[in-house]
Formats: sequence, structure tokens, C-alpha cells
Amino acid sequence: MSKLTTTNVAISRRQILIGGACMAAAASLPALTMAATDKKRKVSTSSKIKPGTNTSFGSLKQIDAGALNVGYAEAGPADGPVVILLHGWPYDIHSYGDVAPLLASAGYRVIVPYLRGYGPTRFLSRETFRNGQPSALAVDIVAFMDALKIQKPVIAGFDWGARTANVIAALWPERCKAMVSVSGYLIGSQEAGKVPLPPKAELEWWYQFYFATERGRAGYDKYRHDFSKLIWQLASPKWNFDNATFARTAASFNNPDHVSIVIHNYRWRLGLVEGEPKYDNLEKRLAEGPVITVPTITLEGDANGAPHPEPSSYAKKFSGKYVHRDINGGVGHNLPQEAPQAFAEAVIEVDGY
Repeated sequence: MSKLTTTNVAISRRQILIGGACMAAAASLPALTMAATDKKRKVSTSSKIKPGTNTSFGSLKQIDAGALNVGYAEAGPADGPVVILLHGWPYDIHSYGDVAPLLASAGYRVIVPYLRGYGPTRFLSRETFRNGQPSALAVDIVAFMDALKIQKPVIAGFDWGARTANVIAALWPERCKAMVSVSGYLIGSQEAGKVPLPPKAELEWWYQFYFATERGRAGYDKYRHDFSKLIWQLASPKWNFDNATFARTAASFNNPDHVSIVIHNYRWRLGLVEGEPKYDNLEKRLAEGPVITVPTITLEGDANGAPHPEPSSYAKKFSGKYVHRDINGGVGHNLPQEAPQAFAEAVIEVDGY
């Protein structure tokens, strides 16, 4: 999950439970119809999709990109405008199981990668440091875009994915056409992470302090599925997901680098471990709290149980066309999976800004 201040088990594609073609699913959905007027995409919805309608993607693809061989799902026409959807922790690409076919049916080329440490994504070298710092994840996605020859997509995400989208939009605005970010502006720094919060707020970050200990690392490694399910329940207290829904995502946590990436991410935020020197300049720029200039829509669920700031606290961090929306109906932290229609509509709207 996102902080707002600031194994050997091999996973095969079969183990990730990906059957059924996403494009076939898109064809069967209530359509998001599209018409081009004055070069802007206008969308109307004939009916609402029920969250959980789509439980699988089509066959995954793999591509070498930067330090990684990235596993990703793709849907929609190959020549459509590109949208990249980024997941968080402890989640995976299944957060976009319903969003992807909605966008595909509206004519978008939708790409949903597994982040480093998740699913079939693997490091190309055993020697590469298993780094979870925010700038490293952003560099991964830029390298992924380069590998796919994608210049300037719409980027949307939540949790780690939203932070990664924020970083790309802030540091490389020429590579991001527009952005959808759940919980707003998530760029932070190690210095910001050193600032103590009121006791109640600190309590919400209990798992971060747990991860700071070797017992916490061992506990997450041993109980990673139970641990992640607890986070789901706390972060989305009104989301009645079933065991099958969780299991589809939990399979991605068996990635051999998952624990190392998660633990390093949270320890880095607290300043307990170093990152890699090659990212120092990027982190220095991010520590200044750069303003994001690309068109942006921020979203917040009305039942988000994870720590998150008031939208008024970050509105001035967006200098381009900007809109914030609260999504009602008991929607928690995993907003794209809990409210896919609202998320897809935000992507299409911001693309027209």
C-alpha cells in the first residue's frame, strides 16, 4: 500500500490462472461506445458492469525491458491509443480484470504489466540488486514503454502503481499524455518518511514497522498470503471479495523476488536501507515535491481503509487540467477492482483533456 508522506517458487503462466481471451470478454460486455468529435473521445455507458464480471486475461506476453523480463496482459486494438494500468501492493494485474475489457471495447490498446517482484516478471540477472525504491519502479515502466515502442500513453494506477505513475508524470512528462491516480499525489522521500505522525496515524502503518524487523521479513515470507488478505480486508472494509478472487492475485506473490522487493520498498521509505546510487539524482528531484503538469484525474473511494490525505492537501500539486472525484458506494483502496466502471470512465475522460 502507498505511504503518503513522502523462494524459490517459480510461477508459470498456467499457475496464474489466466484462461479466456480478454478481447472475447470485452466483446460480451455492455459497451462503452465511442465517437470522435473535435478529436476528443466521448463515451456513453449503456449499463453498468458488475465488479468481478471478468476473472481472467488472455495469454500473457513477455518482453525484455531494462533490468527485467516483464510479464504483461494486453487487450484492445493494436493501433488504438495506449493506456498503461499499474497495480500496487499487495495486488496484481487482476485489479484491472474488468477495467481492461471496458477500455478495450472503447478502442484503447490496454497494457497491464506485472511490477518487479510480481507474477511472471523476472530480473534478467541474478546479480541485479532487488531494489524496491520508487524511482526504480518508474524507470522499469519507462524501459517497458521503450521496449514496446510506446511514446506517450495515458498512465493510470493505484497504490504503488499510482506512485509510479506520479513519478513518471513528474520526471518525464513527455512520456505521459495524462494520468489517473487513486489517492492523489503520492511522491515522497526518505526525509519525509522520517517525520513522526500522530499516534493514530502511525498505527495505520503497523505493517511498515513490522517489515523493518527481521521477524517481519520472515513473517511476511512465511505468511505472505494470509498477510496480504488481511491488508485487503483492512484497506477495503466494505469489499466482500471471495476466496477465488483473492487466490487469483495471491498466486503472483510466489514470485521468487517478491519478499525482497516489498521489504526493501518499505525499509527504504523509512531510511533504514540504501537505494542504488544510479537513482540518487532522480530521488533528489522527487524529494523536492515536483508539480505534475500533465492532465490528471484523482480518485478516492469513500471507504478507503488505507492511510490517505484529503484531496485539498494535494490539489495544488497538479498544474495542468485537474479534477478530483470521490467514488461512493463503499469503495475501498483497490478502487479499479471495486469500481471498474468509474475507473475506466476516468481514464477515457482524462484522455480527452
